[in-house]
Formats: sequence, C-alpha cells, structure tokens
Amino acid sequence: MDTALPPDDDPRRTELRAWFAEHPAPTGRQLARRGLVAPHWPAPWGLGADPTYQLLVDEELRRAGVRRPENTIGIGWAGPTLLHAGTPEQKERYLFPLLAAEEIWCQLFSEPGAGSDLAGLTTRAELDGDEWVVQGQKVWTSYAHMADFGILLARTEPGAPKHQGISYFICPMDAPGITVRPLVDMTGAHTFNEVFLDEVRLPAANLVGERGRGWSLGKVTLANERVSLSGAGALWGMGPTADDLVAAVKAGGGLEDPLLRQRLASVWMEGELLRLLRLRTVSAALAGAPPGPEASVRKALADEHGKHIMGLARDLAGASGMLSGSGPVPDSPDAGGWPDGMWAYGFLFSPALTIGGGTSEVQRNIIAERTLGLPHDPQV
Repeated sequence: MDTALPPDDDPRRTELRAWFAEHPAPTGRQLARRGLVAPHWPAPWGLGADPTYQLLVDEELRRAGVRRPENTIGIGWAGPTLLHAGTPEQKERYLFPLLAAEEIWCQLFSEPGAGSDLAGLTTRAELDGDEWVVQGQKVWTSYAHMADFGILLARTEPGAPKHQGISYFICPMDAPGITVRPLVDMTGAHTFNEVFLDEVRLPAANLVGERGRGWSLGKVTLANERVSLSGAGALWGMGPTADDLVAAVKAGGGLEDPLLRQRLASVWMEGELLRLLRLRTVSAALAGAPPGPEASVRKALADEHGKHIMGLARDLAGASGMLSGSGPVPDSPDAGGWPDGMWAYGFLFSPALTIGGGTSEVQRNIIAERTLGLPHDPQV
C-alpha cells in the first residue's frame, strides 16, 4: 500500500499554509467557503479533492491546529444526499450553513416499528395543495433537541410495495406540530430523542428528489452513515482507540495477569486490522481502483472492536470500574491521553455501537448478500 503524501513544498500545501497564516482562527463559514470542511465535495462547496489531496488537507488542518465545524449528520449524511439529488435552490439554501455548522441537522428515519427494517416505516405524508402534511413518529433521533433541520422519510403512496412509495423531505425542526421528547440513555446523557409529527406542514419545495423514490435516496444516506461510523476512534470514530488503551497500560506500569495481557494484545491486533483496512481503502482509491468490500467489513468489525476496548478498560480498572468517572488505570488522571470519565462513559455507551447505523446482524447480511453473493433471506 502506497499512502505517501506530497512533500512540504507541494504548491497545494504552501497555498493552504498561506491561507492559514491569514486566517489563524478561521470561522466555520470561512472554512466552508474555502472548501476545507468537505474537500472531496465539488466546487463551490468543496475542492473536488482526490484522496491524496483530502489526506493533505487533513494534515494541514492538524498542523494549523484547526478543527472542522461539528455537524455530524448534516455534513456526513444530509449534505451528500442533497449533493446527489437536491435541486439547485436546495443546494444554495442549505449546503453552506450546513458545512459551517450554522444549522444543525438530524435524521428522521427510524420508527418504533421500523428500525433495522426501515422500509417498514409508517409515517405518512399527504399532498394538500402546495404543502405536504406529515403524520407519524420517529425514534432514536440523535440531536433532534438541538437540530434546525431533519432529513425525513415518509410514505407518500400507501398502497405501493414496501420499498416503493417512500419520499424524502427536508423538515424544519421548529415547524408547528413537531414535539421532541428526550431519551436519556444509561450513560446519563441526552443524545437520542423521540419525535412526534402531528399534522406537520412542509412546503412542496422541501421534497428531495422524485416523489415515491425516497428509498433509493435513503440508501445513499445510510451508505454515508455506515462509512462515517467506522472511523478510528472506538465510539463511532470518536474517543479512545486501542493504541490509547495500550498507552494507558504502559503508563500504569504494564500488566502481570497473562489473561489480561492476552486480551490487550487481541484488542491491539483488532485495531491494527482496522487500520490496515482503512489504509487499503485509501490505497485503492489513490490507485483509481473501484471500492472493494472493505468499507462494509470495517463497519461490522469496528462496532464490536469498540465494545472490546471499553469492556477491557472497565476490567482493567478493577473494582473502581463500577464507578462513574473511572479509567483503565486506577489513580491515573489522564489515562492514555483521555480523561477517566471518557472511559467510563464509553463502557456504558458501547452497547449502542452494534445497534446504531444498522445492527451487526444487518451488516453481516449486507456483506453476505452483496459481497459474497449468498442468497437473500427467504421471504416469509
């Protein structure tokens, strides 16, 4: 795998360094206008960057000590779908505020009776003049309590087959008829919500793509979601890694228990396999090869890997692992570069990893059917 990046005197580097010298603390809007938030997007929202240029931009952002705006669902999922199927007016209205994190987005897909089986959704939208009237309920909606807009799937042709007759909408979260209720998880944090839509009226211009063709757009969104959820950090691309856990153990003097040492070695090897899969994906892209099965496999492996890291960290903490705020090495104020509270939070959050973004069982079905060519599940 060849992932060597251009040298320091590469014109793209010097141009970016000059820009950061002029903008030492750029705003989200400035980063968006410069194309640095999503450099692989086409102009004017991105740079049309190939994989090498994307990695170069990432390096220069780190060198300048600049973080991109945080709008996970907007930048990672809603934006690519609007790029794919949005009207020129929708792109002009939503993309720059989305990239700058001036407007936060959520995803109104899952329902109480339609989670992994998303095509079974029952939220409906009926056309009334030049407005769509939406009635239904969504659940497990991350950041709905702070979002400005949501991407919404609703059934517009009730008599159509299961995977047809679904449409894709932009839904303002302050629209009359929307009620957001918190779902506090066992970490004590409030990230998830249930959302009730009671005669919510959406302008006809908020339809994305063609009426009744929303299922194909939903798959575009979910494909971007599953890539976004398979980054290096143990918690859906965020938080500590296996290397951080090893560093924490080294800082604490190592391990004497042979079983714990073996578990630590296994977790580190999992992390290395995932790192190599990421490098293989990048290397193939740099060589112009078509995407392989690595992205699908990465999501399935990364979810369970995160649980393994956090479970081992809890066990390494011993009896204090039962307490909030504990880390993998007792009495260490900064274990592996992460505050102890992050490790305790991660252990409680980790069961969600194999559920969110498509359960591990769904991921394995996708790999079996689309990569290995195995037969589909029988229709019941």
